[in-house]
Amino acid sequence: MAVEAHGPDLAKIVALLGAAVVAVPIFKRLGLGSVLGYLAAGLVIGPFGLGLFADPQAIIHVAELGVVMFLFIVGLEMEPSRLWGLKREIFGLGALQVGTCSVLLSLVGVAMGFPLGVSFVAAAGFVLTSTAIVMQVLEERGELSTPGGQRMISVLLLEDLAIVPLLALVAFLAPGGADATLIDRLIAVGIGIASIVALIVVGRYLLNPMFSLLANAKAREILTAAALLVVLGSALALQLGGLSMAMGAFLAGVLLSESSFRHQLEADIEPFRGLLLGLFFLGVGMALDLGVIANNWQLVLTSVVSFMVLKFAGIYGVARLLRSSQREAVERAVIMCQGGEFAFVLYAAATNVGLLTGESNAVLTAVIIISMVLTPLMIILHDRLMPPTAQSMDGVEAPNGLQGSVLIIGFGRFGQIVSQPLLARGHTISFIETDTESIRDGAEFGFKVHYGDGTRLDVLHAAGAANARAIIIAIDNRAATKRIAEICKAEFPLVPVFARSFDRTTSLELVQAGVDYQIRETFESALAMAEEALVRLGCDQTDAADVIVEFRRRDAERFELEASGGLYAGRALLIGNIPIAQRRGEKTSS
Repeated sequence: MAVEAHGPDLAKIVALLGAAVVAVPIFKRLGLGSVLGYLAAGLVIGPFGLGLFADPQAIIHVAELGVVMFLFIVGLEMEPSRLWGLKREIFGLGALQVGTCSVLLSLVGVAMGFPLGVSFVAAAGFVLTSTAIVMQVLEERGELSTPGGQRMISVLLLEDLAIVPLLALVAFLAPGGADATLIDRLIAVGIGIASIVALIVVGRYLLNPMFSLLANAKAREILTAAALLVVLGSALALQLGGLSMAMGAFLAGVLLSESSFRHQLEADIEPFRGLLLGLFFLGVGMALDLGVIANNWQLVLTSVVSFMVLKFAGIYGVARLLRSSQREAVERAVIMCQGGEFAFVLYAAATNVGLLTGESNAVLTAVIIISMVLTPLMIILHDRLMPPTAQSMDGVEAPNGLQGSVLIIGFGRFGQIVSQPLLARGHTISFIETDTESIRDGAEFGFKVHYGDGTRLDVLHAAGAANARAIIIAIDNRAATKRIAEICKAEFPLVPVFARSFDRTTSLELVQAGVDYQIRETFESALAMAEEALVRLGCDQTDAADVIVEFRRRDAERFELEASGGLYAGRALLIGNIPIAQRRGEKTSS
């Protein structure tokens, strides 16, 4: 007797995982990138391939959670002060780019004879760039934290905010939509604002106490569940308020960016984020309706080419207008010239209110998906025509199970000098560095330096940070130094952390991050030069040494005041304002 099957269809789950496991490595090996691999795999197993799936939209809706979790992790990297520092890019660059591209793309529909309202909605959907593709590309290229990457993220945030007024505008442009009252629109806007305020209040006052309570329970799986609850709950809250799920997750990440649980949350969410984001691209590949393309191939082809060319021109023009370099302007235009997943939401809403027909929706959706498929190919072409300055990895090894008593991050001039006295006293040292030339130079002088990015927790573990007796951060990148210090103090609290600081501001940030010792890279050398200059200018050797000692003491006092948030009058705190003879009560000539 046959047994009736219950539960999930394992054959489909195996097909999804198998398609990804086979396609993505092949496409990456061919230099085509993981995104195109997922899209191709989805097309093969979708309705127009092997036909294993009949409803790809259902998969896309579930897989959108991958985009949500990606934005949460990005938010964890965006402290409120850092986000506030991007306000010009978000509301300046973002608004200018969205506005310019909306006008240019609307002209395509008008030129084809469509009504202005329909043309604008079609254009607006294409203007909303794919967050999933852009974030994935930036991560693979290691550009999430670069200035150019931050500007692209700023535009994406503005586009997330733009979905609310666009949906309201769709309702207004629909037949009979003009009858909607001003009160109705104000209520919709008020609900959206209230959702953001409520999320900020909850994040500010409840999230940290909740995670502290759960951490005391010593149950790792509960912390993972809580992390998922925060991400999905925040996304749901803003979705109910008429905003995007991605925006809710991003705000939750920002609110937790200064939490002591930040790195644990990132580690818990990362596996889900990667899997669901890949599933999203698989769903997009499945949703490519070849029948619609075949029946309307001229319209689809014209729309894809026109939209992508004009959007490229708009993004490039805005970037150059705001004085971005040509390389950055071209790269931004190439990466962002496709339509995005929010277009599906906008087109569906326009279809529901009668602004778009079902066939128009299918055509526009196909145009969006084709643009998403073409983006990885355009990036490959861009990189071949304008190749990035890549480092050769010949003769370079990644760290794996290093056991040095001291871990030094950075093998530049500073790191080399610091290592010498430690080696002289018999300490074993593990070096990691991201500059391959420095690694090879070190090998010529007998140093074993491994290639590794100290801002990555997995690299720090592989480099033996957990078992080291000391960690020395010797790099000359201010943001990366702070990031490494925060990770080390959060993950390896018992290991002393010593950090090289660029300036006083960086030193204060490192103290707040919890480092055990920091030193400004020019401070001591400047004092040594000042002391020698005093002696050469006729000052007694003892008096010159006293001046330097006093200067160092007063500087330490001022630094402690600044680190604790105290204020100082600034009068005579610099020893240079107080002649040494006056401090001794001696008379000096004027």
